[in-house]
Amino acid sequence: MISAIRLPGMLQRRLSASIDSLLKGQPNGDIDFSCPQGAEALMSANSVSWRIFKNPIALFVGGTAAVILELAEPAVRAGVWEHSSFRKKPFARLQRTGLAAMITVYGARLAAESLIRRVVRMHDTVRGTTPRGIHYSANDPHLLTWVHATAAYGFAASYDRYVAGLEDAEFDRLYCEGEPVARLYGADAPPRCRAEMQALIDATIPRLDPSPIVFEFLDTMRTTPALPPSLRWMQTILIRASIDLIPAWIRKRLGLGRAYGLRRQERWLVELAGAVADRIVLPTSPAVQSCVRLGLPTTYLYSQRRYARS
Repeated sequence: MISAIRLPGMLQRRLSASIDSLLKGQPNGDIDFSCPQGAEALMSANSVSWRIFKNPIALFVGGTAAVILELAEPAVRAGVWEHSSFRKKPFARLQRTGLAAMITVYGARLAAESLIRRVVRMHDTVRGTTPRGIHYSANDPHLLTWVHATAAYGFAASYDRYVAGLEDAEFDRLYCEGEPVARLYGADAPPRCRAEMQALIDATIPRLDPSPIVFEFLDTMRTTPALPPSLRWMQTILIRASIDLIPAWIRKRLGLGRAYGLRRQERWLVELAGAVADRIVLPTSPAVQSCVRLGLPTTYLYSQRRYARS
């Protein structure tokens, strides 16, 4: 069993404010995850998703890895780079995506379904042609499958590697939990287990190609303040941890050599940060507020069995 950590008042308030700032100021950033009382989410409180998404280190590292994989697919890359604020404000875009993930996982079902409908309508207007003449649409079911699969892969792989080892059955549960949500967004064949995820990656590899946009994204992520000032020195390390999650043959295809990954002495630091973050109760976080909504203890997600790192 893991035990929750309650920080001294001042430190708790500073850390909570830092985490809150990652969501505030975004559309729906003022959503109250503690209401309405008793309202179930799209995913249950005892899901693997609820346990993983409470961890800010896993979300930052896994989310960055997911974006790298998305930008490796030329049609997705064109849609993201040409039809959003990603190029000029990548971190703001990641904030919005992170908030959407929080609402989808923890928010009341009606709020989550309403958000998904808005996103689908917005994607209806996003279409175009890649530099190589490939026509694309943001609501293309095949592209949506890749986008949602890479997000699931990133979050699961990040938690497994840097927080607490996941068993094969937990990977499968996570993918199964996300399938109904992915289909609401329009994905046609979201992976339901680890084997299907690997099959999707293998099938997509021939479409992936290198692009200066991947390196521009990484450079911008390194220089854009994303963490609180006291932790900003760790931002580059977390980005390298994200690159380390990319399968080796995809990294090679993208030109992300060994120099872009974690230094030997840095992995323990990311693991320490991930493990500590997994025990710190943040009362204002979506995870804790959603437990309150369901009448569960605020420490509910911090008191579950923890698997040893393999």
